[in-house]
Order: sequence, then C-alpha cells, then structure tokens
Amino acid sequence: MTETQSLESEEWGFWDTWMRAQRLLTRELERGLQHDCDISKAEFSVLVTLWQAADREMRVGELSESLDWDKSRVSHQLTRMEKRGFVKRTQYGADGRRAGIGLTAEGRRAAQSAVLVHGGNIRRHFLDSLSPEEASVIRAWSERTLDRLEPHRGETASDGGS
Repeated sequence: MTETQSLESEEWGFWDTWMRAQRLLTRELERGLQHDCDISKAEFSVLVTLWQAADREMRVGELSESLDWDKSRVSHQLTRMEKRGFVKRTQYGADGRRAGIGLTAEGRRAAQSAVLVHGGNIRRHFLDSLSPEEASVIRAWSERTLDRLEPHRGETASDGGS
C-alpha cells in the first residue's frame, strides 16, 4: 500500500488555481451556450451526440452510455428536448422494436449553430491563450489521465467501441 502524503502549500495553491480556472472556463462556456444559442450544456451534449450518430439517431440506451448519464437523467432530458422540438422518439433497428431518439430538423439546426458558436467560444476562452507547446503538454497529460482513470478506455478504442 502506498503511503499517503499531504500536499505542500505550493501544491495546494496550484491545485486550487487549476480547479478555479476550470470552473470559470466551464461556467463561461455554459453561459455562451445559453446566451448565444438558448440551450443548456446538457442539451448541447445530447444534440452533438445525436449529430455524430449514424442517421442522426440512436437507441436511448446507447445515448445514455455515450453521455455516461443514468437512464433516468437521459429520459428527463429527452422529454424536455422533445417539448422544445429538438428530438423525436423513433423505432430503432431493423426490427423497429427498440426505443430510439433522433434529431428533428430544428434539432439539426440547433446542433449546427451550437457547434459553431461553442467552438468559437472554446477557441476564444481557451485555445487562443495557449502556445502550441502548452497545448501539446495539456493534451498529453489529459490523455495519460484518461488512460489511468477510465479503466476500459484503451480496450474500447481498439475494439471499435468508442
């Protein structure tokens, strides 16, 4: 068993600064989605996931897995988005017996617009402030962290499951 060591004052300062920067960046990006696109971060996540899916639709269970949300959260979110006209329930699969969800024309428009706006905000608030070297270091660290904390990440990437 590895001995636990407390953080030094400088390490706590680094951690607190990083966490605060992350919270502020996330808040600013979420505000941009709400202000510029009139959608929430959760709506954006669903829209983009469906936008990237084959035929712009997928099984509700696949959507839940892809977003890493519990099925109840997905169900409630889809109900709200259905009322806004972004998504529609579908019959999914060759036999048509599985519950699916697909983007409506309004959902496709919202997804396209939000991707452009959100991408611009990511560039403005994050990427433009980084040198290529800094971006490379952050990406390498992020990938190592994902490999360490997502137990099956490497397996799903190699078997086509991602």
